Amino acid sequence: MEIKVNDIVSRRSHNCDLLFRVIDLQHTNGQHIAILYGEDFRLIADAPYGDLVKVNQSEILKHSRESRTLEEQSLRLFTQDVDLLKERQEYEATSGYVKPSSYFQIPGKVLHLDGDPVYLKKCMALYEKIGVPVLGIHCNEKEMPMKISGLIDYYRPDILVITGHDAYSKAKGKITDINAYRHSKHFVQTVKEARKKFPHLDQLVIFAGACQSHFESLIHAGANFASSPSRINIHALDPVYIVAKISFTPFMERINVWDVLRNTLTGEKGLGGIETKGVLRTGMPYHPVQDEEE
Repeated sequence: MEIKVNDIVSRRSHNCDLLFRVIDLQHTNGQHIAILYGEDFRLIADAPYGDLVKVNQSEILKHSRESRTLEEQSLRLFTQDVDLLKERQEYEATSGYVKPSSYFQIPGKVLHLDGDPVYLKKCMALYEKIGVPVLGIHCNEKEMPMKISGLIDYYRPDILVITGHDAYSKAKGKITDINAYRHSKHFVQTVKEARKKFPHLDQLVIFAGACQSHFESLIHAGANFASSPSRINIHALDPVYIVAKISFTPFMERINVWDVLRNTLTGEKGLGGIETKGVLRTGMPYHPVQDEEE
C-alpha cells in the first residue's frame, strides 16, 4: 500500500477509531514511519506504515457529514447563548433612559496561534460566522515561545489562543511528567512569556492546549482555560467556542466555567478553566456618520 503526504488514514492498532492526515513520511531505524495529524481532533501521532489503513473517499464523505452535523448542532446551541447575552445587554444598556437610545458593542479581540494551518482555516471561518474580531497566525508549536511577545505587542489582544497538536506518550514517562507530552512544554512556555507582558488574569485571557495536553501545568503557568483535564482528545473547534463566549460576555460579569464548556464539542473531560471576567464593552450613543451629498 502506497502512503503519501495528505492521505487520510486510520490505525489498525486503535481499531480505526480516528481519522488522520499524513503530514510527513520518515525512515527511522529501518522502519517507515508516518507522522499523523488528527482530522477532527488536535492530536499528533506517529505510526508504522503497516499499522495504517487508507480511508476511501466514500468513508471520508460519510465522516465529513457526521462531523458537520455535530459542529452545526454545537454552533446552534452556542448562537442561542450569544443571542440571549445580546438581548440582556440591550435591555441593560437602554433601560435607564426614558428616550430610546442606540448603542454599540466592542467584543474582545482574539489572537489565535495555531500549529496546524488546516485547523486554523477552519477556526477562522467559525470566528467570522460568529462575529469575533480575530487575527490568526500559523506558527510551529516549538517556535511559539519565541514569537509570542512580538505578536502581543503588535496586535494587543484581549484574548490569546495557544493551540495546535499535542499527545501524551506513556513510553516517555508518567502522566504527571510534562516531558512525556509532545508539545505541552512549548504551550506552557508560551503562556509564561505572555504573562510577562500581562500578569493579571483578567487583563489578558488565555486559552492554551490541544489533545491530551498537561492541563495542570498550563493553568499554573497562567492560562485561564486549558486542555485536557482527563487527557482526552479535544475537537479542532473547541478553542473558538471558549474564547467566543468570553469575547461576548460583558467585562462586568464573571463567567461560570460550566457555561463556557457546555456547548463545546468535547466538554469538561477535555477542557477546563478558572473563573474569569468577560471582555465585551458597551458604549453609546451610536450615530452613524455619513458624508454629505454634494
